[in-house]
Amino acid sequence: MPNSAIATVPSKLLIVEDDVIFANTLNRRLTKHGFDCVQVDNNNDALLACHRHTPDYILLDMKLAEENTLSIITPLRKLRPDSRIVLLTGFASIATAVDAIKLGADDYLSKPVDSQTLLATLKGSKAETIEVDSKNEQTLSAEQVEWQHIQQVLKANQGNISATARQLSMHRRTLQRKLQKRPQST
Repeated sequence: MPNSAIATVPSKLLIVEDDVIFANTLNRRLTKHGFDCVQVDNNNDALLACHRHTPDYILLDMKLAEENTLSIITPLRKLRPDSRIVLLTGFASIATAVDAIKLGADDYLSKPVDSQTLLATLKGSKAETIEVDSKNEQTLSAEQVEWQHIQQVLKANQGNISATARQLSMHRRTLQRKLQKRPQST
């Protein structure tokens, strides 16, 4: 039988993301690159899907609605010791990255992430990932970090400006001004 007749089996990818639009975008994007994707939006479903679908790759959003996926990295690693686990987060910090790696994640990316970096991180070895990341590395300004934090708190409060302002100990009008001025990438 010639090699061209052998069908390649797509790699299985588990996407754990509570933002449905973002999860669907990831699913479509990664399916085009040969992944067989399964989406879930909470920790319990992630563990169940990992057991049922035996993914080769696991992409975790760190902060789900009321949950944090750091707590399931170790059980996922026990279920799938050879799977590549990548944590995605809008709250990029060195402490969280260190925690994720100590718990068993293979890599850590901050949102937003471009397709090439995501694919290189999922498929690449750690050495290749570090090389790709250093080329695309972008230090966030204080304004960009603040913007991302405000967006996450706003999302957690389901778009409620008043509740977000209270949670951030900020005047409502100040928050509205900050939301109108999205910081530019450097």
